[in-house]
Amino acid sequence: MELSLKHTVSVVAWLLVAAAVTQAVYTGMYAAEMTPPRQLLWGTEGFLFVMLGAFAGAAMAQAKGLHLAWSAILGAAILNVVQVGVGLTMFGPFREVAEAVPEAAPAASGVVAFSFMVYNAAKVLLALALIVVGLARASEGAKALGWISAVVGAFALVTNALSMAMGRDFAGELPLAGGSGVLATALLAACLFTLSFGDDT
Repeated sequence: MELSLKHTVSVVAWLLVAAAVTQAVYTGMYAAEMTPPRQLLWGTEGFLFVMLGAFAGAAMAQAKGLHLAWSAILGAAILNVVQVGVGLTMFGPFREVAEAVPEAAPAASGVVAFSFMVYNAAKVLLALALIVVGLARASEGAKALGWISAVVGAFALVTNALSMAMGRDFAGELPLAGGSGVLATALLAACLFTLSFGDDT
């Protein structure tokens, strides 16, 4: 099966939409003090990111431009699979050990911190991709979408980089890194849906 670049990019965009939706649902349920179905949501995200990596890699090979964006999306997909895998396979056992042996609590906290480090690194890459694609859209004439995307991408990149450097609580109770990262993911999908391909079809 050989897909055109246009169809490959469309699949990438839909996968980004689905990932943004699952993350928004999880965040909304958590904020409402509900118990999110972690296995279902995170397991679904893991599958979405595996497929995203495959299609982003295909787009990078097919495209004549935007290689930095495709590389960043591919890298983000791989990191997100790692992050989801850590959450699904390690959070529970380490929490149980910490409850049984209080001295092991720092180890459990370290696993969570590692997961968030990977999560923020993936968001940095998606934000970088958004900046590149947003500027491309602006140069093609979609100035409003392009420049808004570039600004949101820059904000998401900075906040997630700060979260990596200073810890995920650097902004206090404000979910700047995670929220801007999800918005960047959705905007990246919007830019890809409307991307002009020229001869890259």
